[in-house]
Amino acid sequence: MNILFTDVQAWVTKMSVGDAKAKPAIKGYSATSVIRNYGVLAAILDDAVKDRRLPANPARGVDLPRKTKKPHVYLSHDDVARFADASSYPLLIRVLAYCGLRWGEAVALRIQDVDLVKRRLRVERNAVRVDAKIIIGTPKTHELRTVAFPKFLLPAMREACKDRHREDVLFPGPNGYYMRPPHTGKNRVSWFDAAVKLASIPRVTPHDLRHTYASFAVSAGANVKVLQRNLGHASAAMTLDVYAELFDDDLNSVADALDDAVSPKNVLKLCS
Repeated sequence: MNILFTDVQAWVTKMSVGDAKAKPAIKGYSATSVIRNYGVLAAILDDAVKDRRLPANPARGVDLPRKTKKPHVYLSHDDVARFADASSYPLLIRVLAYCGLRWGEAVALRIQDVDLVKRRLRVERNAVRVDAKIIIGTPKTHELRTVAFPKFLLPAMREACKDRHREDVLFPGPNGYYMRPPHTGKNRVSWFDAAVKLASIPRVTPHDLRHTYASFAVSAGANVKVLQRNLGHASAAMTLDVYAELFDDDLNSVADALDDAVSPKNVLKLCS
């Protein structure tokens, strides 16, 4: 059976809008899920083209749904303090909020990845949940990096590393192995959700703590290249795309600097 371009387009459209006539009615998938499913099919058909089973990939060029960018949630320093104190893993919460690691990067840290002298975390692994298993791989961009942690975390970090083997996981789960991502859905309450409620902060996910770190870093004067390196983004352009709103104040700063650089005498000439 041949697969036509129109077949793929119809499949993508049906995934996006669902089927109201079906019994029971089928709801459409999110744009992210549709794009992910489409990517699997397109990759399979790419291999079929390479094997000369198809003259061309009929999936290429179809119209895909656009992702809607959700507004970021940024916590304050006081929010983070209350959240961490209310949680079962206060150091983990503070590392996420003040180091900008992804969840999988943080829970994959080992004792040997912590440099207490230089206050550095070596990020070279990522713990990803696949079905019911935790798979250890490289960070998302496959590039290793080191991230500095603030001095106020040093006592807790020392305590977490005390009398432990260098291969031990820094933040072990209840079973002693890699911690699984906390459920943050409406139908399940995890230790993470319980701490959010107890701390009376806006509803957040672990990834929102990464956004919070970005806001703290920009407020502290970090430029986009430093932020890119610490977050492990592939490029500064990606960092700007994700966190453009954090750099809005820089627009006024540039205008003010130019204003200060022009003397009153030159202003008269420019305005005449």
